Amino acid sequence: MIDSPYEKIGGEETIGRLVDAFYARVMKHEDLIPIFPRDILPVRDKQFLFLTQFLGGPPLYSNAYGHPMLRARHMPHEITPKRAAAWLSCMREAMDEIGLAGEMRSFIEERLTMTAQHMVNRSDDEAKRTV
Repeated sequence: MIDSPYEKIGGEETIGRLVDAFYARVMKHEDLIPIFPRDILPVRDKQFLFLTQFLGGPPLYSNAYGHPMLRARHMPHEITPKRAAAWLSCMREAMDEIGLAGEMRSFIEERLTMTAQHMVNRSDDEAKRTV
């Protein structure tokens, strides 16, 4: 049996570290703060479930919430090209922090880049300006 990306990177422990490192950055990023709740724990927990499943681990997200329907679930949030790039930047920095490298990192980064681009639902000019 071929190991999944989830298993190859270290499973639950690595996903947990990645998600923690990621949200530490998201909550400080000026472009992302407006679209995330102050209480990030529920979002963090969903991201853990999603990434576990997304990378070939147990279907934790679907078991808890049904089909991911990512674009539909993200439609209420103003996701612009700039915010998608910021999200990816935070994820890359988080991967750096936990030492995720090599072929698996490239694979994960490529899949997340496609996903982030698919989530864009507004132009940068259409986003509400919050100050």
